[in-house]
Amino acid sequence: MTNQVQTTRPRKSLDAWVREIIHWHFDPATGCPFWLDHAKSLSWDPRREIKGFEDLSRFGFFQDEWLRGGDVRRWVPRGFTDKPVYVFETGGSTGVPKSRISIEDFRIDYEAFSKTLPDEAFPFGADWLSLGPTGPRRLRLAVEHLAQYRRGICFMVDLDPRWVIKLIRMNQPKMAEEYKQHVVEQGLTLLRAHDNIRCLFTTPKLLEALCEKVSLKKLGITGVFCGGTEMTPQFHRFAVEELLDGIYFAPTYGNTLMGLAVHKPFIPEDNYAIIYYPPLPRAMIEVVNPDDPEQIVGYGETGRVRLTTLTREFFMPRFLERDEAEREPPCSLYPWDGVRNVRPFSKLQTAVVEGVY
Repeated sequence: MTNQVQTTRPRKSLDAWVREIIHWHFDPATGCPFWLDHAKSLSWDPRREIKGFEDLSRFGFFQDEWLRGGDVRRWVPRGFTDKPVYVFETGGSTGVPKSRISIEDFRIDYEAFSKTLPDEAFPFGADWLSLGPTGPRRLRLAVEHLAQYRRGICFMVDLDPRWVIKLIRMNQPKMAEEYKQHVVEQGLTLLRAHDNIRCLFTTPKLLEALCEKVSLKKLGITGVFCGGTEMTPQFHRFAVEELLDGIYFAPTYGNTLMGLAVHKPFIPEDNYAIIYYPPLPRAMIEVVNPDDPEQIVGYGETGRVRLTTLTREFFMPRFLERDEAEREPPCSLYPWDGVRNVRPFSKLQTAVVEGVY
């Protein structure tokens, strides 16, 4: 199968956006040093020859190592040299992290995501609690901006996933559990002290640990925004039917490199599958054959996630993620391909420790 977006209108919009982003990143006046240097190694001019999304295959695959170490300023587009620059690190892995610069993308992405949240569950003017990774991760500023965008204030409790991973690798599960409980207790202290907290961001394992101690509904929580690689259909059902007692549950899939994919609203026919759609045209998710990542799998088939990010801040074509999923067909709200039941890529599982995610 070819990697065609299945409806004409989104495809035309995506192709037009690709051309715009290519012209921005490969123009000496606006582009970033990395891509301007990369263009010198090519025998062709991207601004002339990239006409649409399909043509990005000419770049090959984006390499993981390009984001690990080195001068992070090589990723800052010249068109943004007068703007304050943030740097975010990926996930909870140890070693040299992947770093990504950001200027406005985290705000743009989460303002778009805000439009998908029902106001009755995430009321404007309500305060938020973010219980999860902060520090160098995009979540720290993104969730806080989401709360502020909805005219709320965000309370924060930090969890260091790298420390949890270290404890697990040192065969210290008791210490890891004690650390998790330490984080949960801080969250409960804030929930009990601030009556206006109505909205919660957390990870699946922390949500379960919270609900073992209290009824979030009785504490006034009306909406839970939840993300992490431990999100499964089984957990989705458990959260909706047992943990949350009618609280709106918004599962999400996002990362530092892509932004945020939105969940398809729950319908019984999906049997609690976790279905996400990327924020086209700013990012595109494809599901490819792990043994031949040029090949898109069929709908319903399992493959490795291939991510393309297309913003003026960050251009990342055809990056093979550490995730696998089933390819999901378009739906009425999102008339382009999505992914179902994202999870760690099975061929890498021996090397991946998810900790409290």
